[in-house]
Amino acid sequence: MSTIDLAANPSDLRALAEQSNAWPFEQAKAIVARLKKTPKDEVLFETGYGPSGLPHIGTFGEVARTTMVRHAFRVLTEDKIKTRLLAFSDDMDGLRKVPDNVPNRDMMAAHLGKPLTRVPDPFSNEHPSFGAANNARLRAFLDHFGFDYEFASSTDYYTSGRFDATLLKMLAAYDKVMAIILPTLGPDRRATYSPFLPISKTSGVVLQVPMIRRDIAAGTITYVDPDSGEEVETPVTGGNVKCQWKADWAMRWVALGVDYEMAGKDLIDSVKLSGQITRALGASPPEGFNYELFLDEQGQKISKSKGNGLTIDEWLRYASPESLSLFMYREPKAAKRLHFDVIPRMVDDYQQFLDGLPRQDAKQQLQNPVWHIHAGQPPKADMPVTFQLLLTLVSSSNAENAETLWGFIGRYRPGVTPQTHPKLDALVGYAINYYRDFVAPTKKFREPTDGERVALQDLRDALSQLPSTSTAEEIQNVVYEIGRREPFLDLVKKGKDGRPGVSLDWFNMLYQVLLGQEKGPRFGSFVAVYGLANAVAMIDGALARSA
Repeated sequence: MSTIDLAANPSDLRALAEQSNAWPFEQAKAIVARLKKTPKDEVLFETGYGPSGLPHIGTFGEVARTTMVRHAFRVLTEDKIKTRLLAFSDDMDGLRKVPDNVPNRDMMAAHLGKPLTRVPDPFSNEHPSFGAANNARLRAFLDHFGFDYEFASSTDYYTSGRFDATLLKMLAAYDKVMAIILPTLGPDRRATYSPFLPISKTSGVVLQVPMIRRDIAAGTITYVDPDSGEEVETPVTGGNVKCQWKADWAMRWVALGVDYEMAGKDLIDSVKLSGQITRALGASPPEGFNYELFLDEQGQKISKSKGNGLTIDEWLRYASPESLSLFMYREPKAAKRLHFDVIPRMVDDYQQFLDGLPRQDAKQQLQNPVWHIHAGQPPKADMPVTFQLLLTLVSSSNAENAETLWGFIGRYRPGVTPQTHPKLDALVGYAINYYRDFVAPTKKFREPTDGERVALQDLRDALSQLPSTSTAEEIQNVVYEIGRREPFLDLVKKGKDGRPGVSLDWFNMLYQVLLGQEKGPRFGSFVAVYGLANAVAMIDGALARSA
């Protein structure tokens, strides 16, 4: 059964989805089970964003993964239950520190403690606040990727009164909330903790002060103003207060009726406590799971305020949006390095998954990442060359322009042009950018040993004898045969003829000596695109360089 057949038969697709252990379906099944206990006409998916820093790939990942679960839920319910995805910005949080990666830091320092939507925009006069500026960036990249979502601002929801009923409910359950949170705090923090953070009428700062009185009937709290020393009574409604983080999360779940929200592994305790507060308010916490964190090249957690790790714009300079979605799909519960060196593999792996889809049956297709990345409608695969091969072509020819690369491609695949293959044309641009920024600065040729010089000379002679029309497979067979010698023999892995195989050391040597890089694509494919005469000249150059 093909993908098209499945699209025309929702019940058949649902039956297969119920048997699938792909993680989006496993998550969606939990939501289906939730609805059996408490039926609803609409399911709300939520993602959170803290606009204290610029949106980064981790933010994208949460929306992308939640979107995959949402689609899986629609499949399991045959799209008979309305769904919504709410991208919620915690923009009423107080600015705790000035981010490292923003301009006008001195100006921002004068507004520490104020809600992010009351801190001036450090970037320009385009937005009314720092929070609004980062919200705009969040929406811009979500729109760029075509996500189906609704944006929500914490400031808007608090000040509009949308949270008022739940805030009054939390005021009534104040003692229960305190009993949940206080045991998790140290003595100093315990002395000042309150689930409500008043916003000072004089300084505009989000205050962390203890409550001295509560009036449930009036819906107010009373605290001592730290600047004046006077008692201040303020409503918990109308945007006069915001909730502490864990209480805020629970309050939002209850007020909005959130059914699903995932969070990073660093928030496991927060999820647990917020769930307890949600139950204290008479509701059920949402379904979800804790994904592992992304790490930078040093193994440190990526941070919006530090600006370490990759940004969305950086990834998109070197690779397609689909490759980024694949990175997010894979092993969400495993910690992964989010650095530039993961990009080439993601680009080529995405294409391999796409290439393999037509050869899979319907059950296997539901396990294929591209099925989830494209919401069940993956495009047709049509990529004649790999990203790694393009990178090697740029490196070998120093062709830092698209026209030269297309000259190689056109000879290797006649009829393939930028017009017939616009995605390949984009890949050419990505490869040039990646080569300039990462490959060229680290390019370092190593000298061949005496034995390697002999092998390279034999390879040069063998390639020079091949007809110019030789296929990549024919060239690879010759490369393989020349490499069948010490010290490159693989005595464990045998060839088809029963003779010893050839180790990766042979192919790695070719790239290190000929191209100045550690690894590369299949060598026969590279030579077929680059041209036999060019490859022979490359070997001659390496031998002359090391003479």
